[in-house]
Amino acid sequence: MPAFWCEGRTLEETPMAGILTPHLLRRLEQFQLLAARRAKSSSKGERRSRARGQSVEFADHRNYVLGDDLRYLDWNLFGRLDRLFLKLYEEERELPVRIFLDASESMTFGSPPKFDFARQVAAAVGYVALCGFDRVSVNVFPELQAVNEGELATYNNQMAVRGALRTVRGRKSAMSYFTNLTALTAGGPADFNALLKRAVLEVRQAGVAVVLSDFLDPAGYEAGLNALIGRGFEVNAVQILAPEELNPTTFGDLRLVDSETGALQEVTFGKYRLAAYQQSVANYIQRLREFCQTRGLHFFSVSSGAPLEDLLLKQLRASEIWA
Repeated sequence: MPAFWCEGRTLEETPMAGILTPHLLRRLEQFQLLAARRAKSSSKGERRSRARGQSVEFADHRNYVLGDDLRYLDWNLFGRLDRLFLKLYEEERELPVRIFLDASESMTFGSPPKFDFARQVAAAVGYVALCGFDRVSVNVFPELQAVNEGELATYNNQMAVRGALRTVRGRKSAMSYFTNLTALTAGGPADFNALLKRAVLEVRQAGVAVVLSDFLDPAGYEAGLNALIGRGFEVNAVQILAPEELNPTTFGDLRLVDSETGALQEVTFGKYRLAAYQQSVANYIQRLREFCQTRGLHFFSVSSGAPLEDLLLKQLRASEIWA
């Protein structure tokens, strides 16, 4: 059976589907996001909510009050207790899934680039959510800066793409969702904490948050992640580092250029320092991991050169992000 039909073609037959392989798409269709907290969205969906409504799933009884709909009276209970009770049912609500995608200049580094891997993870998470009739929103940061007239067309295109990704619903939207993710570009400096805190203020309802970044902002990551926690999100942090950042292969007298600020740093990096460098990287990842774990966040650290399936089909599943 085809994974998805769109204007006479299956999803895997379309040009933009290359962001995920046909085999992986079929595997992802079998999963559903697992939210520890019930959905609180006001929109109808497939998730159980604490709200009481008129679905087929019985929840509880309450005393009849004058004016209640007589169709929901429990006549069997009335026959036993000679009192009127109203049947209550679980309301089905959608689960808001918000993806925070780091598109700063540092994410363009690596072979393969970190940003490419991040877009693939965003595509996979979004596809699972859309197949489960959940609402997907992608917040891309940093914000686009004002441009000169010669770059206006590119600026308008990127603004349109980002706008289309802010609210995506329904499995039929998967094609345009993949297309827009593929069209995104990365560049510019990002203030990780300020951008996450600003995004949280714009959110009407919390839900599942997936943060895709290298988490290498000099100002740290604590304030931004704490803002998501304080808003009530169930947070999943995915750190993506390039193979060259984990195991550098360039040695000697080097002039390092900060990709976002342009700052220069001259260093001497010999092979004898490789072990110390790798230990520093491991320590940084461990501090980030401990920060997340002590606050109940799921944390994953992955190389952009690693097989995508290892993260999606093994790590996320083992951590019960989806099943």
